[in-house]
This record gives sequence, structure tokens and C-alpha cells, in this order.
Amino acid sequence: MMEISEDSLFQSVKEIIRQSREKVFRIANSTLLVTYWQIGKLIVEDEQQGKERAEYGKYTLKKLSQKLTLEFGKGFDESNLRNMRSFYHAFPICDALRHELSWTHYRLLIRLDNADKMNYCINESVQNNWNYRDLKRQINSLAYERVLEHKKSSPETIQSVLKDPYIFEFLGLKADEQFSEKEIETAIIDHIQKFLLEFGKGFAFVARQQHISTDTSDFYIDLVFYNYILKCFVIIDLKTGELSHQDIGQIDMYVRMYDDLKRGEGDNPTIGILLCSEKDETIVKYSVLNDKNNLFASKYLLYLPKEEELKQIIDQDRIRFELDQKDKNP
Repeated sequence: MMEISEDSLFQSVKEIIRQSREKVFRIANSTLLVTYWQIGKLIVEDEQQGKERAEYGKYTLKKLSQKLTLEFGKGFDESNLRNMRSFYHAFPICDALRHELSWTHYRLLIRLDNADKMNYCINESVQNNWNYRDLKRQINSLAYERVLEHKKSSPETIQSVLKDPYIFEFLGLKADEQFSEKEIETAIIDHIQKFLLEFGKGFAFVARQQHISTDTSDFYIDLVFYNYILKCFVIIDLKTGELSHQDIGQIDMYVRMYDDLKRGEGDNPTIGILLCSEKDETIVKYSVLNDKNNLFASKYLLYLPKEEELKQIIDQDRIRFELDQKDKNP
């Protein structure tokens, strides 16, 4: 009989306990969601029988909350009962619930009044394993609105992954100070997990300042990622000032070089992204960025703007995007 080392035994037992706890949590979470859904359903059905629903519902929830709290303790105050009622309204079919998500996730989701946005947040939360804080940040930063194209085409397109603008408040860089491209690059590497969450799904970090050598010259690409959904390399060039024709020409050259020297047999064409602090839309419109499907320029912000300011930026970008689409498809 093979002797098991002390460390190997510990790791084996540890894995059994971990799996067991995960299973218990999943069962408990699913049970809690169904319980709250059923309570919400009963409240809604009971309210619908009242002659004056608003007054009737308010009185009923208050009395119900008091009795449930006496019987079962915390978790059944009026606020949570209203959440359960909203939970049922938002998800009238119990089988549609995603049990990978917790009640704290759903308390955020039921506040959304846009069904497409809610479905986006649910799918992204499940696919990318967003916790409550991740989901809250994505909602508050209007992540759905910032996606370049809201799933109008196949989900496996770069437009359904990229955002504009990007918000990098987690880098800890003050918006009223000047930073070099190297400082921003270093901050991104130091916060790579949060950067990937903001950047979009399917991205894996490959290299920083990757060296590309030709017969006559040496080049260094700021950041290189691989997107396993799109099956292609994504190279990023950081710019702290205004976007110029030279910047666009450089990212175009980098993409061509990367395809020629680094792209594998099963990889799709490389995508190039210019991340810039200032983006001149006229330069974008009359450059190769407007003609190619693998070159993009996105603005980045080092702070989280107020909601109205962010909505204004997003609306401007959406209008430009729609006008560009009309020009390309008259």
C-alpha cells in the first residue's frame, strides 16, 4: 500500500472539506432564493386581493414583518419584505432564477428598470464570477451603457467586449495630476485583476513592454493580452495626451507586425487598442480607425464621474457610433 505524505494527506482532506462547504453553500443559497421568491409571490397575490392596494399593502407588510421577526428573528423587516415582493415582480418565473447568484446580487438587480441591462448584468455576473462589490461597481459605473455595441450582433465580436470610456479609478491615480504612460502602465500591472474586470470578459494578461524585433529595428508594445473568447491577441498602446495621426499609424504598424511575427496558426487577426486620455473624434473619423475592424481608440478616465456627467459622455459616444454605422451601411 502506497504511503501518503503528511502534506498530501492534509491537501486531500482540505479539498474534501472545501468541496463539501461549497456544496452546502450552493444548496443553502438556492433554498434561500426560492424561499424569498415564494414569500414575494404570496405577498403580491395577497395584495392583489385588497380593495385599496397601496394602503392595504403597507399595513399588511408592517404587521407581517412584526410577526415574522418575533417568530424567526432578523431578515424579515419591512425593507426586506419589499425586496422579496420586487424580486417576484422582476422574476415571475422561479425556474428563471440563476442560483449561482446570491440574494445580495438580486437586491441590486431588482433595482434596475431596464430588462436588457438586467440580463446583461446577470449573464456577466455568472460568466465572470462577479461578487456583490463587483456587480455594484459595474452598475454604478454604467458598464452596460459603456459597451460599444449592446449585443446587436454576435456576442463574439470585439464591439460586444470593449467599452468607451474606460474608468480606472481603482488605479489610485489622482485625476488632477499628470502621469507618464509608464506610471499608468505600472499602476495597471499592480491592479491587473481589477483592470481585467473593467476591461471586459475573456482577457488574459500576456506581457508588458513586449519586445518585437525586425531586421532593422526594435519595438516595445505597452501591454499585450489574449482574449480566449475572440481567440486573438489584443495589444494596447497607452497615450496620456491627445490622440495623433502618428499614434494611429504606430498601433496600425504594431498590429501588422504582431500578426506577422507572433500570431499563431489558430489565432484570429490581432486587435489594436489605443487607450488615450483625450480623443479627437475628427482624427478618429478620418483615419484608418474608421476603416478597420481591428483598430480602436477608447478614452480612459482616472476617476469615477458623477452619473450625469458619465451619461452625457456615453450619450455622445452612442450618437457617434450610430452615425458611423449609418455611414458604413447607408
